[in-house]
Amino acid sequence: MVQQLPDQRPKVLLFDWDNTLVDGWIGITAALNAAFDAFDKPRWTVQETKSRVRVALRESFPVMFGDAWEQARDIFYQAFRSDHLAHVTPMPGAAEALEAGLAWPRGVVSNKAGPYLRAEVLHLGWSAHFGTVIGAGDATADKPSPAPIRMALDQLGFPPSRDIWYLGDTALDMQAARAAGVTAVLVGDASHDGGVELASPDLHLHSAHDLAAWLKILA
Repeated sequence: MVQQLPDQRPKVLLFDWDNTLVDGWIGITAALNAAFDAFDKPRWTVQETKSRVRVALRESFPVMFGDAWEQARDIFYQAFRSDHLAHVTPMPGAAEALEAGLAWPRGVVSNKAGPYLRAEVLHLGWSAHFGTVIGAGDATADKPSPAPIRMALDQLGFPPSRDIWYLGDTALDMQAARAAGVTAVLVGDASHDGGVELASPDLHLHSAHDLAAWLKILA
C-alpha cells in the first residue's frame, strides 16, 4: 500500500540496480561459486548471496580471498561474463515504475561493475530511461561512498539536494544517499538486510508497484 505522499515533488530519480530494479542473483551466485570452487571455499546459495553481497567486488574480494583476490576476481568475471544476461530479469513492478517515472531525469547508481551494469541495461531495452548509468569502478569510490551518486548527478546537471531521490533496497544504499545529501528511499522490506528499521530510510515503499503508483500521482 502506498504511504502518505511527501510534501515536495522530487527533481531527479536515481536507482540502485540489483534487487531494486532487477533480479540478477542467479548469475551473481553462479560466478561467486566459480571463484569459491577454485579456492575450495564453501558455496553460497542465492539467498546467502542476497544477504551478504553489499559492497563492490574491489572491496569485498580482498577480504574474502586475501592476496589471491585478483585471481578470484578474474575467475568471477569470466564466469559472470558468460551468462549474466541470461539470468537478469526485472523485479516485479520495475518496468511499471520506470514508465511512471518518465517525467523525471533518471539514472542508475550500482555497485555492479560498470561495463556489466550497462550491458544489462541495454539487454533489457531500458537505455532510454536513464541519462546516466554509474557502476562500480566508474567513480573514485563505490557505495557507501557518496562519490558515485554525486558523479551521476553531475552528469545529469543537478547538485545534490533533498529533492533528489536515491531508491535502493539495502541499508548501504540509504547510507550512501545520506552521505551524498539526497533523500534515501527504501524499496522493499529489506528483510535480506536486517529490516526497515536498520535501513532507516527517509521514505519507505513496500514494492516497485507502490513506487509506480506513487510516481503516477506525483507526475
